[in-house]
Parts: sequence; C-alpha cells; structure tokens
Amino acid sequence: MDGNNQRQSAGPAKLVIVGGGAAGMFAAAVAAERGVPCVLVERKARLGSKVLMTANGRCNFAKDISPEQFLKDISRGGIAARCAEFVAEAVRECPPRQICRGFQSLGVRTKRMTDGRIFPADEKAATIVHAFGDLLRDEEVPIVTNCPVKEIAAVKGGAARFAIVANSFSILAENVLLATGGASYPKTGSVGDGQRFAQALGHRLIPYRPGLIGLETRDEKVTRLAGRRFEDGAAKVFDASDKAVFEYRGEIDCERFGLSGAAIYNAQRFIEHWMRERGAAARLSAEVSFGRETVRLDSLRPRPLKEAIVTIGGVDTKEVDPHTMQSKIVPGLYFAGEVMDIDGPTGGYNLTLAFATARKAVASIAKKEKTP
Repeated sequence: MDGNNQRQSAGPAKLVIVGGGAAGMFAAAVAAERGVPCVLVERKARLGSKVLMTANGRCNFAKDISPEQFLKDISRGGIAARCAEFVAEAVRECPPRQICRGFQSLGVRTKRMTDGRIFPADEKAATIVHAFGDLLRDEEVPIVTNCPVKEIAAVKGGAARFAIVANSFSILAENVLLATGGASYPKTGSVGDGQRFAQALGHRLIPYRPGLIGLETRDEKVTRLAGRRFEDGAAKVFDASDKAVFEYRGEIDCERFGLSGAAIYNAQRFIEHWMRERGAAARLSAEVSFGRETVRLDSLRPRPLKEAIVTIGGVDTKEVDPHTMQSKIVPGLYFAGEVMDIDGPTGGYNLTLAFATARKAVASIAKKEKTP
C-alpha cells in the first residue's frame, strides 16, 4: 500500500459506489478519470454479472443514434415522458456515440448492426466487463466483491456523511453512489437493496413492474410453434376504442409460455407505462404477427418480474436532481442507473442510461470537490 492510499485510509472515503454492474463500473471508471478517490463495493463474487447476460451474452451496449432520437425512443407512443425529461441532460452529455468511442479507446473493437445497435466486435459481453476490469486494475481503484451491504446509515458530525455497513466491517464515506440496479434477475445481484437503502434514508419508491419481458398466452398458434423465431415480426397495441397506439417491428420468439423477442418486449414496456400512467381501468389489447400467423391478445399477462430485462419503478426521480443525480433529500447521496425509476426500450438503451447517469453523478461530485 503506497503513501497516498495510507493517507486516504485515515479518513472517510471520498466516494463509495455500491453496486458493481454497468452503472457502478462506469462510475468507478469516471471517478478514476476525474481524480475522485473511490471504493467500489459489489455483493456478488465478480463484477458485471448482469452485463454478462445482456443480449444473450452479446452485450448490445449502445445504439448509433443522436441523443434527441434516443430521448424520443424512450417516450415513443406518449409514455415515460418524465423519464426522458429527467435523463435528457445526462444523455446529451454522454451520448451513445461517445460511449462507443470510449470503449474503443480501451481497445474494444465494436460492431454496428444495420439497425444501429452496437456490440463488441466479438459479440461477447465478457469483453466489456474485462475492459472495465483492466481499467480499474490499472487505475488501482479499490474493489470489494462478495460483499453484500447491509445498511447505509447517515452519520452526523465530521467529514463523513455515511456509514456503509457490511457483515464484517463498515466504511465511512463523504459521498455514496447507489448503482445497485433494479429488482429483476436476483441471481445477478439485482435484489432491490439500493432502493431499500434509499427508502430508509427518506426516499419514496415507485412500485416495481416488469419491463421488457414476454407475454403469456395459450393460443395454439403460438404454443405449437414453441422454439421458433421469426425475425420480421410485428406487435401492435390497441386502446379501448381499438385505435392502434403503438407498433414495433422486430424479432418474435414463440415460447411454451407464449411470446418473447424484441417486438414483444417493447410492446410490453409500452403497455406497462400506459397502464401506470392512465390507471388500471385503461384497457389495452395487442395483435402480434409472425410468419403467416396473427394472434390477438386481449388478456395481457407479463412474465414475472424476476425474469424481466429491466425493472420499471424504483427511486422516484422527482426526489433526484437531474443536473447532478444527487438526492434532493439527503446531501451526498447519488443515484445511477436502474435503481431509479428510469428505463428504456430494448436495443442498448438501458446500458446507455446506466452509463450516462453514472457519468453525470461522478462528474458532479468531481465538480463539487473542486469548488472552494
């Protein structure tokens, strides 16, 4: 341990990042770049467990579109307008193309699909996680893995504002960044603990709903084709007056439980937001076309939250400053990624949201530290 690290250990950490997924790793990388001393704490035995699963292990981490198009896509069909407004500044400052150039600067060769989706050239999510790991190792960022945080308590007096408590030790910190993800795929470490910490510190939580998940149906047109994929499918959503309010073309997978694939996932996300914003009384139906088949779904049953690609809900963004990602309630508490009530369609949007909000949070901490 060198002298600088010894001096840092004598007092509270400048920044503790809780969560070693997409947002947490990106935040630690930005902290290293901006000269903000930090400690990264992850509950699982390795970093990036959920990142390794994205796009079936291929890691579609961004889309080659402008920030304005990105924001339009989030709120397509008149939904999630508050989400788009909240993340607008962060996305404009850290747009998808900049994220792509950032990975390229780390030696990650990238591959652009015809629809603009960007993957590592080898289509291996591990390439992205390893790039983060190499950078954080080279920058000597302290990382504590296999370490579930049990509590984040406010501390009064002194330089430290927080005590981050684990089973066998605690860390004092001036600032905390919650980057723990949503509440889906709990085996990857996304168990909703960041939301619980925020709630214990006074924040309001928006109830969870599954996002980007399959829809269940017993229609024989679907079940008899279980295992088949149709690249050029379409999903339409209709309101109570039978007016089409959303349409998306993309792949559709027939499953034993019903339907999945990009067209279904984006339609399901639209349905969840529409219902949440207009109330449970709002009636919707869907029409799905694949191959030579067309199926009408009047009963829209999503798969369970634990299988969802993203979590809709979380920390209420009304209580977070979009210019800094800092809590409006608890000074020194910051948020990044899916721990907040932000989400986007499938196709690289959610990783971009994680990266952009993480950069915003750490950049604002760095700026605060330089302000006399």
